[in-house]
Amino acid sequence: MISASIFFAIPGPTSMILIIVAVLLLFGGKKIPELMKGLGSGIKEFKDASKEDEDSKEDKK
Repeated sequence: MISASIFFAIPGPTSMILIIVAVLLLFGGKKIPELMKGLGSGIKEFKDASKEDEDSKEDKK
């Protein structure tokens, strides 16, 4: 019963294509690389900040 409901939460190939088309229509082809670059730099900053946080915790010990 529970395992069957898990499959409803996973998007299939048709819905993934619809999502990609919707994103292309909303943002356009030129804006998507800029969005991905911003997302990548945000992830990098987050990793750097979490690494600095771990280093400061180790220094306190």
